[in-house]
Amino acid sequence: MLSGLQAVMDPTEIVGIVNTGDDTELHGLHISPDLDTITYTLSGVANPITGWGITGDTFRAMEALERFGAVTWFRLGDADLATHLYRTGRIRDGATLSEVTAEISRAFRLAISLLPMSDDPVRTRLRLEDGREVAFQEYFVKMRHSVVVEHVRFAGAELAEPAPGVLAALESAEIVVVAPSNPVVSIGPILAVPGVASVLQARRDSVVAVSPIVAGAALKGPADRLLVELRGEASAAGVARFLRAWVGTLVIDDTDGGLADEVRAAGLNCVVAPTVMRTPERAAALARVVLGVTVDLGRSHDASASPGA
Repeated sequence: MLSGLQAVMDPTEIVGIVNTGDDTELHGLHISPDLDTITYTLSGVANPITGWGITGDTFRAMEALERFGAVTWFRLGDADLATHLYRTGRIRDGATLSEVTAEISRAFRLAISLLPMSDDPVRTRLRLEDGREVAFQEYFVKMRHSVVVEHVRFAGAELAEPAPGVLAALESAEIVVVAPSNPVVSIGPILAVPGVASVLQARRDSVVAVSPIVAGAALKGPADRLLVELRGEASAAGVARFLRAWVGTLVIDDTDGGLADEVRAAGLNCVVAPTVMRTPERAAALARVVLGVTVDLGRSHDASASPGA
């Protein structure tokens, strides 16, 4: 979504607020998977096959760690390790996560501003059907998100503060775009940071989300299963009901056009368009649709105004 947006507008006018509930510590390193995946993608070095890591990366460090019986189910490429080493060292020197994120963004020559949702530690924890509680990466990577989840919580969220610039960006942006990410474990942690949800609720009419569910399924990841396990439903209409407190418009895929009335019944405006971003061109086309919502809302407000108002 961010790639599509930067293709059709000035990227220096885009602020990406990124989930850090997936962050973890491994081998003594602070790893921020979402920040890194977005950074690598926007800079053009991301591995398009895996969806994570760096194209052409090697794994000699992981192979060496296997000799010691160390944890290697979370694969870290050698070039990828450099990012984690730098981040960890800077944080130990006293830098904040947002300061380090800005430094890494500059190193990868990003024009978009990336902000972690918080500089404070917030960690996604999942309680499984068998009663165990596990960290997100254990669920997502080690268990391949193939186990039933009964509850999700965001440890530390109640004590966290939004990172510098987060609330200001949400308050001042012409439009807030919610990418088609997992609403439970990608969007949920951001909303759990105090102050974020209230700002979005206050400007709900100009918040536009793209449904991560297409024809009843997630294109990747466990969004559909989590929605079924925790909410009883995985559909574009179900996403609308899940987000309606703070989202004013939902863009749904044209294969789900028959659900548009259900989305509207949930209290949201509904836009039907192709949402599967298989190519850069399709991502740019979707970005134009999303940005066009602001124009349409402006026209609607103009049309409803009384003469001389």
